[in-house]
Amino acid sequence: METNIITISREFGSGGRTVGKDLAERLGWAYYDKEIIKQVAVETGFNEEFVAENGEYAPTKNLLSYILSSGNGTPGIMNGLSVGDFIWAVQSKVITNIAEKGSCVIVGRCADYVLRNRGDCLNIFIHADMGARAERIVRLYGESEKSPEKRLEDKDKARRVYCKRHTGLDWGMSQNYNLSLDSSKIGIEKCADIVYTLVKETEQNF
Repeated sequence: METNIITISREFGSGGRTVGKDLAERLGWAYYDKEIIKQVAVETGFNEEFVAENGEYAPTKNLLSYILSSGNGTPGIMNGLSVGDFIWAVQSKVITNIAEKGSCVIVGRCADYVLRNRGDCLNIFIHADMGARAERIVRLYGESEKSPEKRLEDKDKARRVYCKRHTGLDWGMSQNYNLSLDSSKIGIEKCADIVYTLVKETEQNF
């Protein structure tokens, strides 16, 4: 089947967002990343910063703690869902609606799982070695009180817990994606080249 949607999951600092933007520009497709955050913020009434953190990261790096801390929502408020589950539900609806609009690239937010029943998705995971990612986040975001390695570790763990909680899948496991690419070995631009070629080949074969 022809590819109409590309989802990009990625390790923090691996350049996955850059790959996604590059692909959208080359293909002439819509690009969704922070646009999803804005829409979820509108529909939930939460501010964008809160949605950005709670729509992709667990507030704790331990799955059991995350589940227990979510608790139950108040009946009549957020349909009785916890804040995390409410954001997940709204975010999933936003992503599903986006996919119906036409060809697009969607970065993060477990879009690969949300759209799992569509046959026209190409799900990509971008990763890189710790050294390359550490150098990149310092260059892009500057230093912080935590070491670059600690920042990466915390972000990755929070994404892993969030993914497991809401999808039951192991974040980053290659079997859960159509293609897994190491941007530190291949290069960010080359990662985009590979995915672009795959999309174009499916168009020709369709």
